[in-house]
Amino acid sequence: MRILKIILLVCLLVTSCQTKNKDTKIDVETVLELPELPNILWLVTEDMGAYIPPFGDSTVTTPNLSKLATEGVIYPNLYSTSGVCAPSRAAIATGMYPSSIGANHMRVNSYTKERGMPAYEAVPPFEVKMISEWLRRAGYYCTNNYKEDYQFKAPVTAWDESSPYAHWRNRAENQPFFSVINFTDTHESGLFEPYGFREIETRLYHAGDRDYNWKNKGASHANNRMTEAETPVHLPKDTKFDIPPYLPDTDKTRRDMWKLYNNIGEMDHQVGAVLKQLEDDGLLDNTIIFFYGDHGGPLPREKRLIYDSGLNTPMIIRFPKKMHSGTKDNQLISFVDFAPTLLSLIGEAPKPYMQGQAFLGKYKAENRTYIHGAADRFDGFTDAIRAVRDNQYKYIRNYRPQQGYYLPIVYRERIPTMQELLRLKEEGKLNDIQMQWFREQKPKEELFDCKADPFELNNLADKPEYQEKLNELSGEMDRWLTEIEDQPNLDEAKLIEKLWSGKGTQPVTSQPIITSENGLVKVTCETEGASIGYKIIGTDGKTPESWEGYQGAIQLPEDSKLIVKAHRIGFVPSEVVQFN
Repeated sequence: MRILKIILLVCLLVTSCQTKNKDTKIDVETVLELPELPNILWLVTEDMGAYIPPFGDSTVTTPNLSKLATEGVIYPNLYSTSGVCAPSRAAIATGMYPSSIGANHMRVNSYTKERGMPAYEAVPPFEVKMISEWLRRAGYYCTNNYKEDYQFKAPVTAWDESSPYAHWRNRAENQPFFSVINFTDTHESGLFEPYGFREIETRLYHAGDRDYNWKNKGASHANNRMTEAETPVHLPKDTKFDIPPYLPDTDKTRRDMWKLYNNIGEMDHQVGAVLKQLEDDGLLDNTIIFFYGDHGGPLPREKRLIYDSGLNTPMIIRFPKKMHSGTKDNQLISFVDFAPTLLSLIGEAPKPYMQGQAFLGKYKAENRTYIHGAADRFDGFTDAIRAVRDNQYKYIRNYRPQQGYYLPIVYRERIPTMQELLRLKEEGKLNDIQMQWFREQKPKEELFDCKADPFELNNLADKPEYQEKLNELSGEMDRWLTEIEDQPNLDEAKLIEKLWSGKGTQPVTSQPIITSENGLVKVTCETEGASIGYKIIGTDGKTPESWEGYQGAIQLPEDSKLIVKAHRIGFVPSEVVQFN
């Protein structure tokens, strides 16, 4: 065992999980006794605000997440870089802000043809690798089950396996693992009618079992659902809900609130099934477990928005042997911090290109003062908004103030509550708070006191007593935009031209070059930064499932053959090259 000493420069708050006692502040030096290469498990749910008991909302019971929080540390101040999944997942995978690598529009491969543009991919700097690839190079078995959605095609070297059956159980004996399990029942589409859980999510109760087939396997994952009669019920349908002030209190809204919490109840059961597998394997106290959402909540004026309702998502981390159990860490954390933190936890320094910082581990940085967010195109409609937030205040800059906040996104309008909002708007029955979203224009600048005004309804930007804070946050935004080379409101066609270095087509990764000398096979690629994957096919003719990442000359067994593929992120991958 090695000991990682992590100096926390903010206070951990010791909290009682049984009562609402006042938090007790204690200054601590956190000492984590971790294996040299600890197992790491990510439990990632979709469209998740702070709707669970460990974060103050007891509408639905979540015994598994509540137990995880009791045995771990809760982090209430985690923020995605965008209020929607694909840009946020790009940040998680790379440690870079989406608007710095061309990953900011939702999505890069949809709603482009309709706008006279080609589909494209984000193109980060040549040295960028997915965090899973760096962990594989460190000896980890890395799996993703199953959603990717990174705004670029993952290189074959990114994962040992990425599929609905990917699981740590398929690794070599005693090999450390990094496993990502995605839960999709909490997704916005889980509010659509007809209501029912996704059939594919039943796989989570059989995770890793390649013989398991869910109902109607092969059908669209999003549309292949149980009927409502088949769907488990986790809380009464007549539950009294606290309706956010920006939504109308109608029967349809209350039903959507029930669906939201019922989806969370099911997700909690799925989390419990995965954690039981970890415990059954004797790995619970040898694994760092993260639970978090891919951005804020799924409801109208939550998802896609740059308010806290769209960016803030709960996180729980359980450390081996329940270290620091029952505590709260209030530091600000951004999604760009995940990649450097994983490297820090295994004793490696964050890569120089990473724009985030480690919040745990050997290379833990000073606590953040600010987090940053962005909103750009969503499906067929484009906006340009940037935000910066400190522990209390959020500053928003609207680069298209002449354009209203509300974007008529067809997908979102399938939510019954969204339909209610539009109906009541037409009938003139929305109140002033609910009408804010439908203003025909936006102020150029907005400033909110997120502690006094958690729903961000009262703009303070024009108030003289807040000018010092506004100027501070505006200056921080300018600094950040310059540092990451973000050009808000850059025409998307111009962005594609920039990503493709002025050429009219997506760049292509060069074919790998294979040479042999003194019994060793060497592989190179003329595309700078390209990852090179290979498979060795033995005399039995069987092709391995996983691609290995090339890191040096290969000793090829006699009568075997080698297949090789190169891929720089954002480029078209090379063709497969064979060497006998």
